[in-house]
Amino acid sequence: MSVDDLLREIDAAADPATAETLARYFQVKPGGYGEGDQMIGVKLSTLRLILKPYLRAELPLPAIEEALASPIHEHRLAILCLLADRAARAAKPRTANPAELTAIYDLYLRNTKYIDNWDLVDCSAPEIVGAQLLDHPRDPLYQLIASSNLWERRIALVATYKLIRKGETADTFALAASVLDDREDLIHKASGWMLREAGKHTAPAELLAFLDQHATRMPRTMLRYAIERLPAETRKHYLHLGK
Repeated sequence: MSVDDLLREIDAAADPATAETLARYFQVKPGGYGEGDQMIGVKLSTLRLILKPYLRAELPLPAIEEALASPIHEHRLAILCLLADRAARAAKPRTANPAELTAIYDLYLRNTKYIDNWDLVDCSAPEIVGAQLLDHPRDPLYQLIASSNLWERRIALVATYKLIRKGETADTFALAASVLDDREDLIHKASGWMLREAGKHTAPAELLAFLDQHATRMPRTMLRYAIERLPAETRKHYLHLGK
């Protein structure tokens, strides 16, 4: 069982009609955020079934890193799901392996140019970047959020989901405040999503305080995502304040 075997199984599941649908959905078109990517037409649910026997195979990280440079979107998605699962196991107390988690994290940040769509970010950033930074300084999040690369900024935001689930929300609020003027809708969605999760799981009062301070500047999409779980009258209040 090897990385090449995994990629061959993914290729065998390719479907041209599904590829066309996925290409539209992920904007693989001139001027789209996924421009230039290659879809072969394998849904995430199918990828996860193919991946299942490979998750405990301890495939070598150099071969995994090489596969992450594949031009095929589904190859990269499968590799990132595999790495996220492996990082999650390395972070669990029963199977803790800090050296493994650090190696995966370092591999991930070396290869952000291949993590270039929202599904690739969202399936991997919490378990790889978020888990690593639970016990380390958070400076990398602020370096990523300052990047000119849309996907690195989204990695910074979505990585905080892991921190939120551990009761730590300060970085989520700080990062969200730093992207109030971001031009990308996918950043508005990610920051609003993380704000919503912070308010829902850990810090409802802090979310309201953030909204009181920033609602008038928040992009509409960010605001709508952030207030989604609030009571109707509260949502109405903040929508009235927003842009």
